[in-house]
Amino acid sequence: MTQTLDPISAPIGISEAGANHALSAIAASGKDQAGVRLFIKSGGCSGYQYGMAIDDRELDGDTVLFDRGVKLIVDRMSLPLVQGAEIDYVVSMMGGGFTVNNPNATSACGCGHSFRTDGSEAQAGEGSGGCASH
Repeated sequence: MTQTLDPISAPIGISEAGANHALSAIAASGKDQAGVRLFIKSGGCSGYQYGMAIDDRELDGDTVLFDRGVKLIVDRMSLPLVQGAEIDYVVSMMGGGFTVNNPNATSACGCGHSFRTDGSEAQAGEGSGGCASH
């Protein structure tokens, strides 16, 4: 069942820069009811990898909330790993892109696309490899 939360008690959020870029991406997708799905999969050089997609589906068990006008969707398996996280958009010398500021990550690889939490191991079978495979 889909759960909708208010931004004050939200388990995840999005920065102003992240919201601006997300709203642009959603508009460009042509999916009027879409949101940003944040998910975790095993793999990467630190154990878990972040994934994001423009998605107009809400699946059983998803947590759905709105922050800064953006619909955020997280599945029940990923939610404990991103509880309290903020999606941001950063620009560096290498270009711009979305990033996840995750208080649950105890270590991350140099590229910032994978992370590890205390006492948790990635589930086998969903990808592996170093930063070059992101």
